[in-house]
Amino acid sequence: MCWLRRVGVVVCRPYAWRAALLTKASPLDWEVRLAQALVQATETIKLILGVGEPLIGRLLLLDALQMRWRELKLRKDPNCPVCGENPTVRELIDYAEFCGIRGEEAPVQTEGLPCITPAQLKERLERGEPLVILDVREPFELQISRLPYPFRHIPMGEVLERVHELNPADEIVVVCRSGGRSAQIARLLQTMGFGKVKNLIGGVNAYAQEVDPSISVY
Repeated sequence: MCWLRRVGVVVCRPYAWRAALLTKASPLDWEVRLAQALVQATETIKLILGVGEPLIGRLLLLDALQMRWRELKLRKDPNCPVCGENPTVRELIDYAEFCGIRGEEAPVQTEGLPCITPAQLKERLERGEPLVILDVREPFELQISRLPYPFRHIPMGEVLERVHELNPADEIVVVCRSGGRSAQIARLLQTMGFGKVKNLIGGVNAYAQEVDPSISVY
């Protein structure tokens, strides 16, 4: 960006410059973001109130360096699966299933499977009992919520190949989001000679709801 453009950003775009200083991002980036946010907010208000001409079938482009707007008219794609002549997508997808965490809502079969409640787990850990918590969720789920105690993380799909990392003599509490996957892994470990394995009833979500509300529920 030339010197004059830098001056224009500083003088004419004070909010973008201030945001850039706070975030160490380019003032131009923030200028574009603020412009996009303003346009999106305006379009939302227009659609809610039913006034004006919304950007339906049109694409608005901003050249922030030149501070010029361009408008492109878009033709409808006759083969579009949403709005084409023969649409195949007629409803929103199930995002829980799409992300691979479907099945937790179904009742968990725990007959014959040793289990532990969230309250019991908290009480035993606070007494200092040497329980090994095995979290079998996916890595991205740990970024959402986790128990406030040391734990071993082995995703469900890797347990078979990494079972040697676990000690059959330990008392292991298997946890997941809401108890479904952990119950499957607890049964698997039982068949492999782990005699002191337990399933956390309701998973991390139940622990959050019953014991520690500071933990995120998802």
